[in-house]
Amino acid sequence: MAEADRLVGGDEAFLVIDDICLPKKGDRSVGVAPQYASSLGKTANCQSLVSLTLASGEVPVMVGLRLFLPETWTGDPVRMARARVPEDRQIALSKPEIAIAEIDRVWAAGVRFGCVLADAGYGSSGPFRHALSTRGLAWAVGLSRRQNVYPVDVGLIFPEVGRGRRRKYHLPDRTAASAEQMLEGEKWRKLSWRRGTKGRLTCRFAATRVRIADGHKHRMADGRVQAMPGDEEVWLIGERRATGERKYYASNLPADTSLEALAAAVKARWICEQAHQQLKEELGLDHFEGRSWTGLHRHALMTMTAYAFLQSRRLKAAGRAQKSPRTTPATDHASRQASHHQRIRETPTNTMPSL
Repeated sequence: MAEADRLVGGDEAFLVIDDICLPKKGDRSVGVAPQYASSLGKTANCQSLVSLTLASGEVPVMVGLRLFLPETWTGDPVRMARARVPEDRQIALSKPEIAIAEIDRVWAAGVRFGCVLADAGYGSSGPFRHALSTRGLAWAVGLSRRQNVYPVDVGLIFPEVGRGRRRKYHLPDRTAASAEQMLEGEKWRKLSWRRGTKGRLTCRFAATRVRIADGHKHRMADGRVQAMPGDEEVWLIGERRATGERKYYASNLPADTSLEALAAAVKARWICEQAHQQLKEELGLDHFEGRSWTGLHRHALMTMTAYAFLQSRRLKAAGRAQKSPRTTPATDHASRQASHHQRIRETPTNTMPSL
């Protein structure tokens, strides 16, 4: 953990929360069940691990991998005993709950990062966002387009009741709208956040300040049950891609954050996908053939350690190349990644080279 922090930790670093899926056959390997596999884009028989990636610039280092146990496992003590799941891990936890526990672990170990990133699978969880805010952490997470939000200037009123039981809660004086509807009338700007293998990556972005409808639920006068505005003001960010696809995000970054900085933050999550790919293809994370909880996590720890070692060698080689007067173009690019994180967005960015 200390070595990962030394390599890429700091106020400019991101801590990226995501899933990594390991397809499996049979039903005896620990945690195996039919569940959604993001790498396959469909539901499949697999193991799903919550991953934490510490990244700065173009350099990721894995700092956490913990297996998620579906209800088909946590509800079967005999099955868990056969897979040697420790007693303190036999509790049914959602992926957002596992992610918070892992964040606390790496935070207690002294790992430094400036912002937590996650996709909509985590960001759509109100308790997950609240847990991050309660810890004083900055975050930028995916959000469902159907998530209800309120304008930032929404007020709460206490309606008078002519007869019957007196109301216990205040009601909003504005109607909630979905994230998609809230951004429909905003000004969309075309922005570029980094260079890819085929040139600059661009999309259209828009953002506005809102309060997410994740407070207590209350029955309105028309019979609808509606969640009240949350206490925190956040950014609602929209992305329109050239393919027509639309994505939505929320972030508690300061109110004076520029749209360019918001776009760069929500798009920085891509680096964990490169780390997952290399862990599988080059270090054999998905090659484990055992069935036990301990065996799987020891194997994952070995691949994470090997990955961190190779990243340290890569950065050390880049540092030597930077001092050399005869630097090749490819090596010069690597040196800029290692020493000038702020300039990385101004230089052509290729997919990470093989470890």
